[in-house]
Amino acid sequence: MIRPCTFGIEEEYLLVNLGSGQVPATPSPAVMGRCREALGRYFAQEMFRSQIELASPVFTNLYEAREFLQRNRQRLRVALAEEGMGPYAAASHPCAAWLLQKPAAQGHYKQLFDDYRHVARRSLLNGLHVHVGVPPACDRMQLINRLLPWLPLLLALSTSSPLWAGQPTGYLSYRRVICGEWPHMGLPEALPDWAAYERYRALLQRTGALAPDGDLWWALRPSRRYPTVELRICDGCPNLEDVLCIAALFRHLVEHSIAYRHDPQPCSRELRWIAQENYWRAMRHGRHAQFIGCHEQQPVTAQGWLAQLQAQLPIDSADAERACQHALHVLRHGTHADQQLRCLAQARADGLGKGQALRAVVAAGTCI
Repeated sequence: MIRPCTFGIEEEYLLVNLGSGQVPATPSPAVMGRCREALGRYFAQEMFRSQIELASPVFTNLYEAREFLQRNRQRLRVALAEEGMGPYAAASHPCAAWLLQKPAAQGHYKQLFDDYRHVARRSLLNGLHVHVGVPPACDRMQLINRLLPWLPLLLALSTSSPLWAGQPTGYLSYRRVICGEWPHMGLPEALPDWAAYERYRALLQRTGALAPDGDLWWALRPSRRYPTVELRICDGCPNLEDVLCIAALFRHLVEHSIAYRHDPQPCSRELRWIAQENYWRAMRHGRHAQFIGCHEQQPVTAQGWLAQLQAQLPIDSADAERACQHALHVLRHGTHADQQLRCLAQARADGLGKGQALRAVVAAGTCI
C-alpha cells in the first residue's frame, strides 16, 4: 500500500535592484528588515548578504504548498518593491558581479568562504530543495539508492541557469557545474545502507574532512535535522507551478520507493553509471538531451523518460497526476533556462544593447 508522505520546500532568492537588475553587495538594513517582516519565521539568511531563503512548514498536499508559496512570494515581492528591490529566483543571475558579493555575517558562512575561497564566492546561485518525510523503519541510504536514477530527470525539469558573466555557458544548468567544484556536492556516494553512511561520516570527521556538525551537500541526501530525504539537485524555479510539479514528482518517487523498498534492486552498479551519465546530459542539454533509460538502458528523450516513470510507478494521486501533466508541458515547451535564452535572443533581435538585453532576462527571473 502506498502511504502519503509529508513534505516541505525551501526556495533561495537573490535580492535584485528593479532598476538596474543588479545584485547589491550589501543590501540596506531597510531591505533586510522588509524581508524578515514579510516572511516572519519562514525567513532564513543564506550564504551571501544579498541572498535569502524561504523555508516552508510541513505540508500534506500540494494545495497547502501552493497557498503557502503563493502568499509568501507575494508578500516578499510587495515588501521589497517599496525599496525598489525584488526577489530573483532563477538559479543563476546572468550578469551579477559575483566577485563583489559579501558573505553573510553568520560565522559558519564566513568559515565556508575561508575554507573554499573562490569556489564559495562563485556560488551566487539559487537552488530548490524539497524534503520528504521518511518512516523511522526505512533505511534512508537504501531509499536514496533507489531514487538516484531519477534525479537527472528532475534536474532537466528545473534548469534555469544557462547564463553566467553575461554570456551563454552552453549548459542549461551551469549552477550544477559550479556545484561540482565543491566537495560532497555531486551525486550521493555509493553506500549500501545507513550503517555504511555512518562509517563514511565518521571517516570524514576523523580525518578532518568534515566538522562534527558538518553537512554533506549531495544532490540527494539524508537530512541531519529532520527525518527526511532532501532533494538538492534542482535549480531554483521562478515559476511556482514548476516548483510544485517537482515537489509532487519527488514525493511520488519517494512514496513508491518506500512501498517497494524490500524488493530486490537489480544492477545497482550499472544504474549508478547511467545516473552519472544522465546527470551530465541534464546539466548540459536539459530537456533536449537524449538520456539512457533507467531499466531498458536504451536511448530515450526526456518526454519518453517521463512516460517510463508513469508506466513503472503508476500515478495514484491527484497531486501526482497534475505534476505529470505539468512536467509534460515543461518538457514540450521549455524550462526557465529555455525562456532566458529566448528572451536574450529576442531582446538582441529587437535592437537592445547587451546590458538592456540582460536586464530583460533578470526581469524574467523574478518570482512569478
